Amino acid sequence: MKSNYAIMNKPFINKIRALMISMVFISSVTYSQMDNIDFLKAGASDGMKFIQAYITPWANAFGAGLNGSWYNTAKPHKWTGFDITFGVNAGFVPASATTFDVSTIGLSPSIVGTGIAPTIAGPEEEGPELRVETGVVTLASFNTPPGTDWKIIPVPTLQVGIGLPLGTELKGRFIPKIPIQGADVSLWGVGIMHSIIQYIPGNGLFPFDVSAFAGYTKLTGNVPLELEPGSPQNYTSYDPFEDFLEQKLTVGVEALNASIIGSLNLPVVTIYAGLGYSRTKTEIKLKGLYPTPTLVSSPEPHAEYNDNGVIPGENFPFISIENFSGLRANAGVRVKLALLTIHIDYTRSHYNVLSAGLGVSFR
Repeated sequence: MKSNYAIMNKPFINKIRALMISMVFISSVTYSQMDNIDFLKAGASDGMKFIQAYITPWANAFGAGLNGSWYNTAKPHKWTGFDITFGVNAGFVPASATTFDVSTIGLSPSIVGTGIAPTIAGPEEEGPELRVETGVVTLASFNTPPGTDWKIIPVPTLQVGIGLPLGTELKGRFIPKIPIQGADVSLWGVGIMHSIIQYIPGNGLFPFDVSAFAGYTKLTGNVPLELEPGSPQNYTSYDPFEDFLEQKLTVGVEALNASIIGSLNLPVVTIYAGLGYSRTKTEIKLKGLYPTPTLVSSPEPHAEYNDNGVIPGENFPFISIENFSGLRANAGVRVKLALLTIHIDYTRSHYNVLSAGLGVSFR
């Protein structure tokens, strides 16, 4: 028989679960806004170049956000001490990353058209019209997709820190695979903090702490796509109503943060700062079958959707976006009231991040 405590707290647990799902949904929108993917009709190579140019600003901001909220003090927990902290890290897309020049992304000569196109973080209007030409007929024409005008990308994190012997603390992050409107997302991460100041004689008299920290986070998501064949159609091996339903964009985002942290420990307030190295990477693959137009010469040259134009997802080039690698500096403040902690900090990097969080900390 369940205890009264468990029964009373079930609604609360459900609310926390719903909150986490909602927050992850906000961040997974990073990869779910690609409703207009007609540019994939340009073919495997050119189609993926469009995806990379379009999605890179959000991938950068998202990767930077994954590196946030790992720490809010340089003092590791004592043995058996722990904390549970929920944080939200907002990555900011700079104005320079809201558009891209179509002529600079390395499209093949068969793509005709130029102009400035919005990235996914850019203005909510379509970009220039482009055409896929064969020299005989136009296979396809499309406008590059509109942006969202959304330049702030929130990334939620939920982590646990556990004190180990020898001035060391182990941190872990985990969100199981959560299905969201046909998509799914999961996250895990591990970090370690080790006290440096403990090796200095008389360190117990100092009002500050210094530690080394390293953390790695990995997010994986799958987003459904919908590229439908145009007309005329002449399929013999494919059913256009069934075989194109499993199109997916698979995204993996990795973030690494290695820093030296210092904190000034006052009775209620802790002021902390970190300086170090960060690296983020986004990998993108396509799954499923994608219909593209092909040139048919008989009875006269024309564009047609047939078996020859169906491209399996694995035939599209693999995209790896090395988002940023370099210096990372942040500073923040934490307030501790009994077991409750509240923190906020700001990170200067290639993409800046504002972080805030709430937690429970013991020892």
